[in-house]
Amino acid sequence: MEDYLQGCRAALQESRPLHVVLGNEACDLDSMVSALALAFYLAKTTEAEEVFVPVLNIKRSELPLRGDNVFFLHKVNIPEAILIFRDEIDLHALHQAGQLTLILVDHHVLPKSDAALEEVVAEVLDHRPIEQKRCPSCHVSVELVGSCATLVTERILQGAPEILDRQTAALLHGTIILDCVNMDLKIGKATLKDSQYVEKLEALFPDLPERNDIFDSLQKAKFDISGLTTEQMLRKDQKTIYRQGIKMAISAIYMDLEAFLQRSGLLADLHAFCQAHNYDVLVTMTIFFNTHNEPVRQLAIFCPHLALRMTICEVLEHSLSPSLKLTPASSTHPNLQAYLQGNTQVSRKKLLPLLQEALSVYFDSTKTSSGQPETVVVSREQMDKEFDRANNSLIPGLSQDEEDPPLPPTPMNSLVDECPLDQGLPKLSAEAVFEKCNQISLSQSVTASLAKK
Repeated sequence: MEDYLQGCRAALQESRPLHVVLGNEACDLDSMVSALALAFYLAKTTEAEEVFVPVLNIKRSELPLRGDNVFFLHKVNIPEAILIFRDEIDLHALHQAGQLTLILVDHHVLPKSDAALEEVVAEVLDHRPIEQKRCPSCHVSVELVGSCATLVTERILQGAPEILDRQTAALLHGTIILDCVNMDLKIGKATLKDSQYVEKLEALFPDLPERNDIFDSLQKAKFDISGLTTEQMLRKDQKTIYRQGIKMAISAIYMDLEAFLQRSGLLADLHAFCQAHNYDVLVTMTIFFNTHNEPVRQLAIFCPHLALRMTICEVLEHSLSPSLKLTPASSTHPNLQAYLQGNTQVSRKKLLPLLQEALSVYFDSTKTSSGQPETVVVSREQMDKEFDRANNSLIPGLSQDEEDPPLPPTPMNSLVDECPLDQGLPKLSAEAVFEKCNQISLSQSVTASLAKK
């Protein structure tokens, strides 16, 4: 695999037709590995003059936000430097020159900004229900399994098993296990085919890591923020509210607020972040477990505009439905108000309506408009790209807590209704994991109390 990827970068320097295997805009582990492995297979089983190149559908600068991707690449000894990212290849220029063919993997609907490329889509391999109105008119292979990597594994083992090396097998094996929640039957995401191909990979390569070990390490890496800059931490799990010229960012950060506020140069970083993305308000919701394994939530509102900041704080402090039970926390930073959130049941999804209400109260108090336009919740990319990808982002009003991964937005076809797996799919965002652990903790506490009685 590594030698093949090195050759792909060299192929970009040549003026020749390219077959690009493109994953979805989320570029989660499944999308990345599926693109790499499928391109590898096609390159090994097609005529020599054909060039197949996997492209990760994000900017290179976005990769650090996907901790599990970074961790797994390092674990299987694939250097990030040899990968090709979306900002390193001009697909539209190749298309105009008549030198592009696309193979879509782990999605089948291109974003609005790539609509012109639909005519060169030659094949689709996906594991989500087909969106009939927008599906490309080409060979489409869709099967509702837990991981798209399962379908790529099937393609390789049925078509040319002899090309499968341990490096590629390890990528596929770990990805399926992570996507299918360690093949846990109680959760129900893994299908029979997912289980079968994990077993086949393990039979071919007995030295692959134990399932529990690879699952735990990938899960831990997915939520690890230790190596991120302040900006990356804020963008990793972020939502945006936009209303009448005011932009508010709401970021979930998985660490103690006190530790976050002590980061070197934090105030300058917050100012720079807001200025770079034109945010008027930045709300951070920190989440972690204390030494007693009890959930802790904290809030910080950063806003240089005093009246706006005071309005937001007042609405949150006096909210009764739900009650946040806020206790002001000390902070030496100007323009920033910090709180300990006593009610840990209030997630960001439940906080969003309160923040929307705060903006309404602010506009009412300033009487800057006669009407009240609708507040819209959108993703970071939508705001920064002037809604260019609106059709591929979350449904307005949904919290980022309800989907994974947080950045960039999950393609629309990932949220299609009536998927047979919908009822069984776990919500594996960091926020959802926190909520589940919180419920377990509370349940254990109640059980213990009853036992004592």
